[in-house]
Amino acid sequence: MSKRIVILGAGESGAGAAVLAQKKGFDTFVSDMSAIKDKYKSMLDERNIAWEEKKHTEELILNADEVIKSPGIPNEAPIIQKLIAKGIPIISEIEFAGRYTNAKMICITGSNGKTTTTSLIYHIFKKAGLNVGLAGNIGLSLAYQVAECNYDYYIIELSSFQLDNMYDFRANIAVLMNITPDHLDRYDHKMQNYVDAKFRIIQNQTADDAFIFWNDDPIIQKELYKYGIHGQLYPFAEHKEQNNVAYIENNQLFFTKPIAFNMEQEELALTGTHNLFNSMAAGISANLAGIRKECIREALSDFEGVEHRLEKVCRVRGVDYINDSKATNVNSCWYALQSMKTKTILILGGKDKGNDYSEIADLVKEKCTGLIYMGLHNEKLHDFFDKFGLPVADVQSMKDAVNAAYKMAKKGETVLLSPCCASFDLFKSYEDRGEQFKECVRNL
Repeated sequence: MSKRIVILGAGESGAGAAVLAQKKGFDTFVSDMSAIKDKYKSMLDERNIAWEEKKHTEELILNADEVIKSPGIPNEAPIIQKLIAKGIPIISEIEFAGRYTNAKMICITGSNGKTTTTSLIYHIFKKAGLNVGLAGNIGLSLAYQVAECNYDYYIIELSSFQLDNMYDFRANIAVLMNITPDHLDRYDHKMQNYVDAKFRIIQNQTADDAFIFWNDDPIIQKELYKYGIHGQLYPFAEHKEQNNVAYIENNQLFFTKPIAFNMEQEELALTGTHNLFNSMAAGISANLAGIRKECIREALSDFEGVEHRLEKVCRVRGVDYINDSKATNVNSCWYALQSMKTKTILILGGKDKGNDYSEIADLVKEKCTGLIYMGLHNEKLHDFFDKFGLPVADVQSMKDAVNAAYKMAKKGETVLLSPCCASFDLFKSYEDRGEQFKECVRNL
């Protein structure tokens, strides 16, 4: 009898896992508490994979030999608790996919900069002509690509939720951008649990593997040696000291190993300090993969950036509008504000994940001339920011947010959507929030 694999959640990762499980001959069943999107239904139907939506039928799930769980489902979910009680192994789609490919895995995690760094590494590898797939939180699911494509390299963005259910998966190159408080609602509000999840990216590494990390991050510094590192260390930072393999000196970006090269800082496509670190992490990854320095230089200078991440929308009556909808935590908003060159009207708010806004307090005082609170529950924003004495507005829709910003902003200022929060109170996703922002701005 073939082993039974049950997949919980039928989004990109779940549907992809089902395709791979069925291809490998497992008895495969997919269950989702929500409605399944049509494109995933047809993916499952074309392959005669059994599925259910808007419910979890226990007798069809609790008989699994192994369960692949969508990263969005918390461990507190009743069905997960029942699986744990029965001792049924629960893994992530990435863990499952990793069993069926010998491709080199370049994996990126961190509280901020993941998507930009992942996209940038993929851009360099593509430009170098390598046979490469993009997976994890962006691109097609890894499992789907392992089933349907035959790549030599995968560039994978990993959230802490994906890492939680990864056990034997091995990253040949692991990149850790930074660690700041995020998703603490999913980690019993204990920072250490979240830190431990992020460091799972280096479990199973061998002496042949590489661990690339930001050397100025206080949490990484403090935690680094607790986890028994087996890979080679490739730290990067702003300055040269402490064996950093990438750093800035005299407006030049230097890479020291494996192949030493440098480039002018102003040639980098991405601006802002945080993007400097994203470029360093990407450059080291490409260098380790043996990509020629000429190709790395060129790719770092012609990369176009990521949608919903400090994305310039347009200028209306002398005011710039910037879409940073991907800023779903406070630290992301800190980076966005830090990169603002003009006075700023900040649109923030949404589903709060236990945010501590004190991190951006000084920047808000220094840079902002107005605040727009967008969400169903704005009490926490009022409690924290109202005492700054800035004009504020409460809104419940993107149209109202953009109109309020339009009224508040003076010529030469910038309107920045950088919400600090998840989007689920008013929007389907951070992408939906960003798309609505761009549409409303273009309609001004």
